[in-house]
Amino acid sequence: MLYLTFSGYSYSKRRCERVVNWFVEQYLPRHKILINVDHKGLRRENIFGWMWAADCDHRPRDFEIELHAGMKPDLYIETLLHELWHLYQHVQGSLRDKHGKRFWRGVDHSTTNYDDQPWEKEAYAKEKDLVNDYFIYLSDNNLPL
Repeated sequence: MLYLTFSGYSYSKRRCERVVNWFVEQYLPRHKILINVDHKGLRRENIFGWMWAADCDHRPRDFEIELHAGMKPDLYIETLLHELWHLYQHVQGSLRDKHGKRFWRGVDHSTTNYDDQPWEKEAYAKEKDLVNDYFIYLSDNNLPL
């Protein structure tokens, strides 16, 4: 079961909802998850998006995603799917935050540089397949971007 909320400016509510619903149906159909997607200016942070578990370190089910407002549809979908993959990593237990440290499959990576973080490498590698599968879903169902 999915509880989805979204807020912010310069984004398509329908697109946000459609992407999140598709992802959860494909990858987390049996989980009870709460997701809040907030759209805001992230230019100062020099990022398009990020996410974190909002409830607990052990078996998180409440997540916050922040996305840069005003992205073009293709980049928006790609970024949201990337962040949703991190959510998946948390739910599956391969990515954990514990006592202020970040663990990937049981190994502490708190001091690992961004470009070397294994969860980021996995999410970037998965992006194209996720976007491709999502566009196939849109095409098969005659849905707009």
